[in-house]
Amino acid sequence: MQTQGKAEFFHYLCRQSTLKTMKRLLLFLCCCCALLAQANPVDRLIGRIAPGSAGKFKTVLQPSDRDFFELSQAGDKVYIKGNTWVNIASGLNWYLKYHAGIHLSWNNMTAELPARLPCIARPVRRETDLAERYDFNYCTFSYSMVFWNWDRWQQEIDWMALHGVNMPLAIVGEEVVWRNMLLRLGYTRDEVNRFIAGPAFLAWWAMNNLEGWGGPLPDSWYRQQEALQKRILQRERELGMEPVLPGYCGMMPHDAKQKLGLDVTPGGTWNGYVRPANLSATDPRFDEIADLYYREQTRLYGKSHYYSMDPFHETSDDVYIDYAQAGRKLMAAMKRENPKANWVIQGWTENPRPAMTDGLPAGSLTVLDLFSECRPMFGAPSIWKRAEGYGQHDWLFCMLENFGGNVGLHGRMDQLIGNFRLATSPQSPLQQARRHLRGIGFTMEGSENNPIMFELMSELPWRTDEVAQAADARTFRTEWVRGYVKARYGTDDPHAQQAWQLLAETIYNCPAGNNQQGPHESIFDGRPSLNNFQVKSWSKMRNYYEPSATLEAARLMAAAADRLKGNNNYEYDLVDIVRQAIDDQARQVYLHAIADYNGFDRRAFSRDSARFLGLLLMQDRLLGTRREFRLGRWTEAARSLGTTPAEKDLYEWNARVQITTWGNRACADQGGLRDYAHKEWQGLLADFYYMRWHTYLDALSRQMARNALPDPDALGGGPNATKTSSELFALAMPAGPQIDWYALEEPWTLRHNTYSPQPVGSPIDMAHEALHMLDDIQAAR
Repeated sequence: MQTQGKAEFFHYLCRQSTLKTMKRLLLFLCCCCALLAQANPVDRLIGRIAPGSAGKFKTVLQPSDRDFFELSQAGDKVYIKGNTWVNIASGLNWYLKYHAGIHLSWNNMTAELPARLPCIARPVRRETDLAERYDFNYCTFSYSMVFWNWDRWQQEIDWMALHGVNMPLAIVGEEVVWRNMLLRLGYTRDEVNRFIAGPAFLAWWAMNNLEGWGGPLPDSWYRQQEALQKRILQRERELGMEPVLPGYCGMMPHDAKQKLGLDVTPGGTWNGYVRPANLSATDPRFDEIADLYYREQTRLYGKSHYYSMDPFHETSDDVYIDYAQAGRKLMAAMKRENPKANWVIQGWTENPRPAMTDGLPAGSLTVLDLFSECRPMFGAPSIWKRAEGYGQHDWLFCMLENFGGNVGLHGRMDQLIGNFRLATSPQSPLQQARRHLRGIGFTMEGSENNPIMFELMSELPWRTDEVAQAADARTFRTEWVRGYVKARYGTDDPHAQQAWQLLAETIYNCPAGNNQQGPHESIFDGRPSLNNFQVKSWSKMRNYYEPSATLEAARLMAAAADRLKGNNNYEYDLVDIVRQAIDDQARQVYLHAIADYNGFDRRAFSRDSARFLGLLLMQDRLLGTRREFRLGRWTEAARSLGTTPAEKDLYEWNARVQITTWGNRACADQGGLRDYAHKEWQGLLADFYYMRWHTYLDALSRQMARNALPDPDALGGGPNATKTSSELFALAMPAGPQIDWYALEEPWTLRHNTYSPQPVGSPIDMAHEALHMLDDIQAAR
């Protein structure tokens, strides 16, 4: 009994000690939570971009009926007020740019702030009625973001907050919803794998363009993307953003009629690929399948106030489809999941079809006017102009800017400013459109390029009055560019100012009437021929600036090197601008070489073709000095997501195919997508584009050598002495060599040689070397 009593007393002491320990632990956790609560989402954002600097700012959330941010000074702290966390982040970005001379962009998302921040002499307040600010195109998720990990996504969400985005499209992990839904409907895992596309092609599967290409996806991919999407959504919601989730638009596998007995409309084909089918709105199981989709999505990712749906995307009208009924059904299914939800739809080619949306209640639909700077539908002059705009429905003024993630300087500054003025000015003749305008959007197919255009677009909502009051678009543009350059480099360098004003007048000012899709395409990137101009079949590219302009801008930028050396933004821009100058001059050298061929000047052809190939390899070395322009960044990111060697190889194959052939032989040769996502990247230039051009120019040289000698067969006595007159006539006509390009291209997509993402060499030294090379070529002409 005595021993038992001691044991019980010992256990009692242990329990008391444990309780005290637990209380201390709980108290510690409560203190930690209190500290975390004090650090609001913008303070934590500041901590990520400038560690240890959050204490230099005081961020204050203040209710307001109108979106605003306000900057002021109190002692040694900068006060930033705003009615949302995103607007406060916009105010932070404004302060960094226009008071501290710090410009955060994709090439540089961190900053070293001074010990004492520059003071704000008098309060700055900016307001806007454009409260909805959208980001992303479906294509962006494949052309730019497909292989991003959480660290990269975290930077992008910070970029969005700093640039005012509060409505980001959020389609990461959508394939998880579809896989689970289809399994519940009775599809097998193998059948699901044949339906859902591979990583680099998920955007076009999600837009109802193709099935299966690039797959099958391994189970680890689904686990990764589900976890990643949950982190993305959590961070976006912490900042007060309203993520736009993909809604159910009626897509089903093309065999849904045979498999499930559903009433579906065949999708046909898209660039050689079988498209998914469209589930008829009158099918008895439509509501059941739509509800199943939303239940599964909500279980994984929660509900949304916005759902993106683009039914019948890039399809011709079908007399057998009741578009009005389809619109009502899709809207009803979304509203059953969230009665307050809003349908977000792209204004692109035939969509939104008036027959589908006119009967839907006002306030329930938001249209993304996808290409407002070039082909607006809202009522501004355009080949896609709709006289009544979008009727009673709300819409967003969007900038598309980039197609395919192509590398190249490009912009439509005056068109963007002018069309924005038409959409927002109180004096605009388009008052119907103005009444229903709710905000802006970034709808680029490819990201991480042309930061000047995205900076301009992000500021327009906060400068609406300035745009309306400016004498014209050019006046506003000139003043804005001056401020941008000073903010970009933190100093008012005269050579950099001259360079950017020249670029803003020329390559960044693609005029109205020129409907090309994105930047001027590099002559290096296209399949060689005797008449190379466009790289991709859909580009609609047309000359609108003199190549001497980019060369002069490159020289001006290089002249600022002594003063701006070490400035990250400057060195990125220097490489990008010199890259463009090399492209533009190489096109001239190519034309000289083709003229040499057509003029049968063999010596001149040898000289000019050698110069062309030399410029291509110089471009490769120049781009290798910056991580942003290295192929290894893309392929390494792809391989890093694989959990087995087979998965790594699959993802790398996806990465290589997308930026070259895009698809199989039929797609590459007849489908029209080959080189659509071409990239001017180090490694790709030297190993892929050089291979094509060297092969072609060598074939032209050999053809010229053969043509310089008599054909003994045609003259008699040889095995082919019986040539017909048409064959002899063909011999007399100049024609380039016929090469099976796909047979040369496909082997590169199957390789696994390593490309390093690490930069090599000095951007400034290589830029000077490239400019010397261009000067020598010009002097020799």
